[in-house]
Amino acid sequence: MQPRSAHCIANGIRLHYLDFSTGLRGAPIVLLPGITSPAATWAFVAERLAQTHRVVVPDIRGRGLSENRPGLGYGLNDYARDIHGLINALPIEHPIVIGHSMGARIAARLAATQPGLASKLVLVDPPLSGPGRAPYPTPLQSYLTAIEAASRGASVEAFRAFTPTWTDEQIALRLEWLPTCTVEAVTESHRSFHTEDIFPDFPRLECPTLLVHAAKAKVVPAEEAAEIAALLPHGKAIPVEAGHMIPWDNLEDFLAVMQPFLLSS
Repeated sequence: MQPRSAHCIANGIRLHYLDFSTGLRGAPIVLLPGITSPAATWAFVAERLAQTHRVVVPDIRGRGLSENRPGLGYGLNDYARDIHGLINALPIEHPIVIGHSMGARIAARLAATQPGLASKLVLVDPPLSGPGRAPYPTPLQSYLTAIEAASRGASVEAFRAFTPTWTDEQIALRLEWLPTCTVEAVTESHRSFHTEDIFPDFPRLECPTLLVHAAKAKVVPAEEAAEIAALLPHGKAIPVEAGHMIPWDNLEDFLAVMQPFLLSS
């Protein structure tokens, strides 16, 4: 499936997005990637979801083909306002918002500050490492090292040991797009994982919310998943047997967990 590639002005900046629009049965989906995942790297997930939904995947600011000038600002509120602007610019009516990792934090902040905007939320393994909580398990340097290696032309074989469940095509795509993730954006975003608290957002999520957490990762431990589920007014938590990059590890179970929720009335 060949998505439409386009740009819009949202929150005063230029955002690039991919639009997968063959599926028309379900509500539209806005899919928000993580800290070093431009939109193109999520195409294999969007294509599956687009069998039943229109799916829009943006390049988060500072990544991919979206605006990335120095000093742009990479706080959680910046990101949430961008996505609010994108939804209004296209426009998309009451989308389901799915966010992975950093994208899940953005989705939660968006829905907490814009009640009624999203019809449903899916929060996929959001970093929980705010003030007073355990640090995010992946250090900043691992992201910067990967970006540098990809920028120098690292091979698929060089990354194979770190991503054993990924296909060669998925690794190659990641290597192609990693250099578009600016050091400033990644550094500031990783810092915000530790300085910005998203737990106050959870009780403010008025729409039905599904927390999907990786059973084989340390980002959302089972006890914190239960804590979040108890805070959600209309939500639940479901684990998937996978590492943090859940769809790359176990796409079928990831979709199987989400699809009943996405299609429910």
